[in-house]
Amino acid sequence: MLQRIDEYLRNRLMPVEGAIPNIPGIEMYGNSIPAETVGGDLFEYINFHQRYDIDARIQRALKRSEEFLEPLPAGAIARNSVDDQVEWLSSRPGYEREIEREYRAARSGEQLRVAEDLNELYTTAGVLLVDAQGHGIIAAKIASTVHDTFHALMLSELDHRGKTTPGLFERLNLRLAQSVTARNALGRAEKENAQEIATMLYGEVHPQGYFRFVNFGHPPPLVFCGENGKFMDIDKSRMVQFLPLGLQIPEDHPDRNRYLSLNFRKRAKSSDVAELTLISPGDVLFLYTDGVYDGSSNKERQRFEAVMREHYLLSAKDICSALLEYALKQDERLRQTGEEDRIDDKTVFVIKRN
Repeated sequence: MLQRIDEYLRNRLMPVEGAIPNIPGIEMYGNSIPAETVGGDLFEYINFHQRYDIDARIQRALKRSEEFLEPLPAGAIARNSVDDQVEWLSSRPGYEREIEREYRAARSGEQLRVAEDLNELYTTAGVLLVDAQGHGIIAAKIASTVHDTFHALMLSELDHRGKTTPGLFERLNLRLAQSVTARNALGRAEKENAQEIATMLYGEVHPQGYFRFVNFGHPPPLVFCGENGKFMDIDKSRMVQFLPLGLQIPEDHPDRNRYLSLNFRKRAKSSDVAELTLISPGDVLFLYTDGVYDGSSNKERQRFEAVMREHYLLSAKDICSALLEYALKQDERLRQTGEEDRIDDKTVFVIKRN
């Protein structure tokens, strides 16, 4: 019997516990509950050491570093992208052999840096949260698009950079942008609002207890301090937040006039990657989607703070379960007051420092 599309998407968008990364001193756990049989929330552990062969990638980068330095024998066919570029350089007016030596040295150094950055992934874990607009199969399809694009771009990043960079997220942002050409071809009008919209937060956890992340329209993380028993006040100027994916195009993008954009913005750069630190054992980083908490109500924040205060000494899995259980109880209140339309997909992700 063929698998139903909603079952397929639900299974595809839910990670398995076996993928949880093992970071010394750090415990993490997440879970998601769709409002229907399938939803637009997605979360995923990025276990670099499990998903990618880091050893093989480092060896390849080191080998390339050596190969890039070797001049191409006369009459030989280009072996790599460096040889190909050198052939082009040699055809230009004013070419000198010193130009080739400098270029080969620069490209060799790039590969050494790739190997160095790849080595950091042994003790780094990523976490991806996506919340597509709405819920049901269409929202799940949008979340799946973000998921697949993210992983395709990640392969390219590791090949060329050895790490994630803001460029990955700018390309992902463009994937959800609404093409003017495609809109016209489909006969759509701007007011029809046919765009796929999703928020996204991607972050990386390090054993030193810090969490570096980029945020496209997602509710900001909360950090619970075990020592003080409350959420920490965080300077919002430290947490750059872009609009949801696809709504804004960088002003210097060559294709900016081929997409609809609310306005143009500066391109994301390394300084836009925010950082939060879990300083002491018992500190908990709380990530969530707006079906759990939209980040705007101080009263609701205090209620989640109380739940965290009661459970923060437990495992990350138990803390996650307690927070989701509280959120589900709020759904019952909405049903009793006839506000079922406010019920949304729910995702909670907990990172705890032990």
